[in-house]
Amino acid sequence: MIDIEKAKNEFDNYAKKYDMENEHLNRRYYHTYRVMEIAGEIAKSINLSEEEINLAKLIGLLHDIARFEQYKRFQTFSDLKSIDHGDLGVEILKHNDFIRKFVETDEYDNIILKAVKNHNKFKIEEGLKEDELPYSKLVRDADKLDIYFEILTMFYKDPEEVETLENDTISEDNMKKIINHETIERKTNESVIDKFIIILCLIFDLNYKYSFEIMFKEDYINKIIDRFNFKKTDTKEKMEKIREVLNDYIQTNKG
Repeated sequence: MIDIEKAKNEFDNYAKKYDMENEHLNRRYYHTYRVMEIAGEIAKSINLSEEEINLAKLIGLLHDIARFEQYKRFQTFSDLKSIDHGDLGVEILKHNDFIRKFVETDEYDNIILKAVKNHNKFKIEEGLKEDELPYSKLVRDADKLDIYFEILTMFYKDPEEVETLENDTISEDNMKKIINHETIERKTNESVIDKFIIILCLIFDLNYKYSFEIMFKEDYINKIIDRFNFKKTDTKEKMEKIREVLNDYIQTNKG
């Protein structure tokens, strides 16, 4: 049986080993708890049992456990500039059987470790078992939903970054991918608007009806785009097309 309260206490004990007065680590701490709750909500929406809901919440709690160590070592959350935090999370949970701190039984270990490993990948690895795949999809959805929340409320606070974004140009290649409902893979040489578009396109990797219902209810796409005053006519026109494509995609998938 999964004791989610005990797992939360253990997570807090782990996080306290790091500098929680650091704003970046503090943000990751609260991101973790929001993802945990969203994961539980998605699990409920697909009628999982109470134990399965707790398993989903536990995976949400553990999905970013490597972020603390990643930031301590590299002073960045960029996997491209440091280390893959999904893979590192698996290493941390396996080291000295650390996972037992969070759940006494080992019957869920493969599900948890596969979900942690795959939560941040561009695509879920092939060959996951029938009992593993739903949880990997579920935590990816929960993570993305909170990323939209953070983009709306926490990111793009720097005036210079906002100015660069508002004066940037959207590539034709990215527009084609958006129209074709494709996610866009991260690269090391992204422009500010490339990063912005990549985040907007995370919607094409959502898996559950409930996730689209949240996107619709919170009106994330419109609110995020409306935060900015894009200066170039071509960029404005493309951004409106992006708004249309993404909102249509939400309507189609929320049922």
